Amino acid sequence: MPLPTDDPSPPAASILLVDDEPSVLSALRRLLRPHGYRLQQATSGAEALALLREAPVDLIISDMRMPSMDGAQFLEASREPAPEAVRILLTGYADISSTVQAINRGELHRYIQKPWDDQDILLIVRQALERQGLERRNRQLSAENARRNEELRQLNASLEARVKARTAEIEQINDMLEKAYEELNENFKLAVNLFSGLMEAREGGMAGHGRRVADLSRRVAIKLGLAEREREDVYLAALLHDLGKMGFPDGMLRRPVSVYSPEELARYRKHPLDGEAALMPLAKMHGVARIVRQHHERFDGKGFPDGVVGDEIVLGARIVAAASDYDGLVTGSLTESAYSADTALQSLRGSAGSRYDPRVVEALEQALAEQAREINTDRKVDVRELQPGMVLARDLLSSKGAILLAAGYVFEPRVIRQVNEFAQREGLRLSLFIRAESTTPHFVRPALAAAATS
Repeated sequence: MPLPTDDPSPPAASILLVDDEPSVLSALRRLLRPHGYRLQQATSGAEALALLREAPVDLIISDMRMPSMDGAQFLEASREPAPEAVRILLTGYADISSTVQAINRGELHRYIQKPWDDQDILLIVRQALERQGLERRNRQLSAENARRNEELRQLNASLEARVKARTAEIEQINDMLEKAYEELNENFKLAVNLFSGLMEAREGGMAGHGRRVADLSRRVAIKLGLAEREREDVYLAALLHDLGKMGFPDGMLRRPVSVYSPEELARYRKHPLDGEAALMPLAKMHGVARIVRQHHERFDGKGFPDGVVGDEIVLGARIVAAASDYDGLVTGSLTESAYSADTALQSLRGSAGSRYDPRVVEALEQALAEQAREINTDRKVDVRELQPGMVLARDLLSSKGAILLAAGYVFEPRVIRQVNEFAQREGLRLSLFIRAESTTPHFVRPALAAAATS
């Protein structure tokens, strides 16, 4: 049993019959009425046009021969009030030329010759109305399709706008996260610098050793083509390579290794392991911890604590070893008397291939030459001349040797004000070395500045 539907049945098709002969109109009505069509009639073209202006119809059947306005003229005129109506012409054999004219000008669907066959008329009318229905449905579907396409276009445009907005939002969040990470990373490095300075405050003449080794190690790492993350590990490891000495008594810290007693030497040889152990709880520092453990290994395998050889020693540890020994030689922490820079470098060259990696020694020599060129161009600036964006070229140390500001620090207004207030309060005539290329103001890294003053 079919389901009931609330949709009303489509209205019956409307047909307008036009002929000046009542008998013809009567015959057509008798033929068509039993099939449910809604019929109207007119005896002239003018009357028929008046009816069409009141209510257009689905189909028009018009005779050709009529007074005043023949069928061709009427059907052409009917296009204006009833553009969608199907037009059928009744014509006799003598009306062929007029029929052709009606076809060309009146957009005829068919013409029927008199006398007609009733079944032919019924078939022609039914087929014409079916075709008209299909065309209307096609136009409706086309309009619906166009409407939906427009909705889809608007939806896509709206979706694209939302995607763009969301993408911009994600990019903004990523930028914020990246800046936050950079700030945390800068703060972390500054904390390590500060901790390194605090460690060295006990070491007298060795104050600043970690910072100098870190700067030189980073330069060597760049010369050797290490990736940024590896350079970062080398830098941090150089700052903290003597972390294991924290438990040393002051007497050991203030004497060169060359005069240690056997007991002190045994304790000294353990400090790489102690330094590694102190760093291992920090996941970020595992690479750093490995460098700290191996920074006293020798290239020929005769180092400590593990006696590893050659490339078994991580490159970062080979770099820190050479940089640390160079600084120890020129400051006198390894020997009873300090070496000159040239003599210290010559000592490293003489041990290349045994104590040190030859590639590292070569890169270190290049880094020292580069460092010397930069030092020669550093500008000495009174604290009153400091400007935001200037970069500190050399560590600023306290009277006890502790690092107050590390080389590479980018000055910002608040720190400049605090440094000036400190100098005035202590009655000091304070001058700093500034990198020459930074003596014109440029962008200040706020994360670095904020961390330095926190």
